[in-house]
Amino acid sequence: MAQQRHAVPPPLKTEEDYIPYPSVHEVLGREGPFPLILLPQFGGYWIEGTNHQLSGAPESPPTPAPGTRARLEGNHTAKIYRKHFLGKEHFNYYSLDPALGHLVFSLKYDEQEHLHLLLRTRARTLHDVVPISCLAEFPNVVQMAKLVCEDVNVDRFYPVLYPKASRLILAFDEHVLSNHFKFGVIYQKLGQTSEEELFGTTEESPAFTEFLEVLGQRVQLRDFKGFRGGLDVTHGQTGSESVYCHFRDKEIMFHVSTKLPYTEGDAQQLQRKRHIGNDIVAVVFQDENTPFVPDMIASNFLHAFVVVQLEQGGPRGTLYKVSVTARDDVPFFGPPLPDPAIFRKGPEFQEFLLTKLINAEYACYKAEKFAKLEERTRAALLETLHEELQARSQAMLGLGPDDERPDNGAAAPGFFESFKSLLVPGSRRGRRGSAIGLGSVEEALLVPGKSPSRRRPGPLGSRRSSAIGIESIQEAPAGRDGPAAAPEGASSAHSSPESRRHPDRAEKPEPPDFSRSSSSASSFGSAAEEPNELGRESRSPSGTHRDAFTDTPWQDDPPGTPPGRHPPDPPCPEIKIQLERPPQNAGS
Repeated sequence: MAQQRHAVPPPLKTEEDYIPYPSVHEVLGREGPFPLILLPQFGGYWIEGTNHQLSGAPESPPTPAPGTRARLEGNHTAKIYRKHFLGKEHFNYYSLDPALGHLVFSLKYDEQEHLHLLLRTRARTLHDVVPISCLAEFPNVVQMAKLVCEDVNVDRFYPVLYPKASRLILAFDEHVLSNHFKFGVIYQKLGQTSEEELFGTTEESPAFTEFLEVLGQRVQLRDFKGFRGGLDVTHGQTGSESVYCHFRDKEIMFHVSTKLPYTEGDAQQLQRKRHIGNDIVAVVFQDENTPFVPDMIASNFLHAFVVVQLEQGGPRGTLYKVSVTARDDVPFFGPPLPDPAIFRKGPEFQEFLLTKLINAEYACYKAEKFAKLEERTRAALLETLHEELQARSQAMLGLGPDDERPDNGAAAPGFFESFKSLLVPGSRRGRRGSAIGLGSVEEALLVPGKSPSRRRPGPLGSRRSSAIGIESIQEAPAGRDGPAAAPEGASSAHSSPESRRHPDRAEKPEPPDFSRSSSSASSFGSAAEEPNELGRESRSPSGTHRDAFTDTPWQDDPPGTPPGRHPPDPPCPEIKIQLERPPQNAGS
């Protein structure tokens, strides 16, 4: 039985249980040659290019074949919209997913009957090309989005109607692309094993000067017009010169430790460290065989190092050994180093080295520290893009920022729903004055001489004067009297003539006047109507009263009607418009 029992696995080791790597001082106490790079004592980095032994005595070390160009890595998804959508017929949509957040979707149908789909979420951008022949039926927009990402859970996408939306979308897609790079260059002399020693070097050896010529050309910083990489080009506070290179439509500025200002008495040399310590990738040049340890420089930003060591080639020319190290969460990046990792000085080595540096920075962006920062930045930019597209699209429809915006999953109000909301008395849109002075859209729809096709009285009636002289449009069934008008003299020069109360009828309490204003140009008045008092009478200055609002054509009192009397009320309402009269002068 004891033999059949499995041994209990040992407990997990802590950092104290691991055997640390030898320190740089222990290695230097041994016989050489030494490696270019030593791992920190407790790891955390990976190394590429550990073999630098030439087998035999070859005439030339292995170098990239002439004419071959190493591939530059980058975010190629960010270039898809410019390549396949911009300038071509396509459609853009936006929506809001409860789990994925803001979504911006682009689709294009090409002549080969393929659907190009590009979906942007706060985490990433997804792209796919789907042949129409693979689909049973032509999908709608939501189904197309689910072809790219099955996690999409929205009821609908809203079309983007802004003509310049492509510019906004392109700016978002390409915000991760950059044609400007800055790299640190550290000069490590023989026996230097600390940060203070690395940044305290002020002299340059001939070998280091020759290596700088491989990286780029020396430029004077004062009035420099290219990419300056944070260096001062006006007052010379970051030195007088630096090394600059233009490579494959990209500008590269190098922060060379020996060319940055040196401060006497400052052991940390903060003027130098504040530039190199804020770079993401740095080059370390070694005159002689002294190992470099990545944690020699304390920095939260430096994630990768390319270490180059001079190898005396004799008649074969200047040779360089190369090793690369990066933090564990940085993925591998190309181009791969040859075996052995030795290069001859020349344009092929420059091509390889600059490509390796650019790809190293792109790879470092995928590390945990930078990935979280990029995700937060992307989410904020996508939300801004979503809001901009929504606001611009609504502006194209004539909707202002105060108008109701349809939420996700709810159908946007159609034309008839919006039109009916204008006809509902008491609504915010129904009370909006018209351009010609009519009190509401309802009043503007009542045309004299024609019967209204539909009457929708509300709790508040309308009786407003307009700037063109129309006194009021009132609605009332026949045989009902309305409340008395305002007292004489209460209106301004353009107000309506006052009506006098009928003597043989009991007075009814008048509801409060909700809106009455006067101005030098026109006066507007409205008397509130109770729901059960829809009928009104308007009186002429002579004392005759007239019914208003019928479904019959416009009629006047027959000739010869004596004052104070009126013909029998017709069986149906009548539309009536009473014009203003100019005010009577007191002296006339």
